[in-house]
Amino acid sequence: MKILVTGATGNVGTGLVPRLVESGHDVRVLTRSPYKLKGMKDKVEIALGSLADAACLEPACAGVDAMFLLTPQIHGETEQGLNGVKAAQAAGVKRLVYMSAHRAEAAPEVPHFATKLAIKAAVRNSGIEYTFIEPSNYFQTDLWIEDPIRMFNVYPQPLGNLGVNRIDLRDIADAAVKTLTEDGHGGESYPLVGMNPLTGPECARIWSTHLERQIDYVGDDLDNWEKQAELLMPPWLAHDLRIMYEHFQRVGLLATLDEHEKVERLLGRKPRRYFDFVGEVARLWK
Repeated sequence: MKILVTGATGNVGTGLVPRLVESGHDVRVLTRSPYKLKGMKDKVEIALGSLADAACLEPACAGVDAMFLLTPQIHGETEQGLNGVKAAQAAGVKRLVYMSAHRAEAAPEVPHFATKLAIKAAVRNSGIEYTFIEPSNYFQTDLWIEDPIRMFNVYPQPLGNLGVNRIDLRDIADAAVKTLTEDGHGGESYPLVGMNPLTGPECARIWSTHLERQIDYVGDDLDNWEKQAELLMPPWLAHDLRIMYEHFQRVGLLATLDEHEKVERLLGRKPRRYFDFVGEVARLWK
């Protein structure tokens, strides 16, 4: 099977591409930065370009059996996703897996979720066999706050006190491989959620356990969080994420029993535990 992967050098793609190659599939990646492919550069076919460049997309999709569509979190995300769907239609792609977000429809006021809704509608109406994978907040988001955890003994991700069923990026990659390469997933939507709901204080407690020192949760002050985030990302993105975290703090993002059962059926096992992920990272940090 020949598979086109968008977002190949990002958080999800760097785990997905090697799994597809190891499984014996021909992989074409759409990227503007082939150097970021590192050890995979000689093992995949490279299509130079991006979802923003509609002219490059149809040739990138030519001869492809399946497409993994992942849109970047930028201004114009919806337009880029629609470009990808149109190109897949024009090229006759048979299967399309689009990565949305857990419970996006339930919170259209959250920009990070709202940008994906029009893309999902276009995918449904495309005539292509499709599957949606819909992950919650990643465990690996914690790697972006390594300095506050290690240097200042604080956990600043503003998850709140109600709980979010966070997921490991490796489970997302495994789910993407299955939905891209196996039959029987057409028309399905898979919530990708972890086993246990995690609050901000619970994440801090787990880091404390593995680092063997007190890590304090300091994320509920969203004004301060947004100011700090603007040092690392564009102000519009910091504000959009603030709105998402306000949603987490106000209502949480909890998985249902049916969603837990669905992700376990897809993976063929229980998803990885946050406790184990933190343990792996803490050993490396030590």
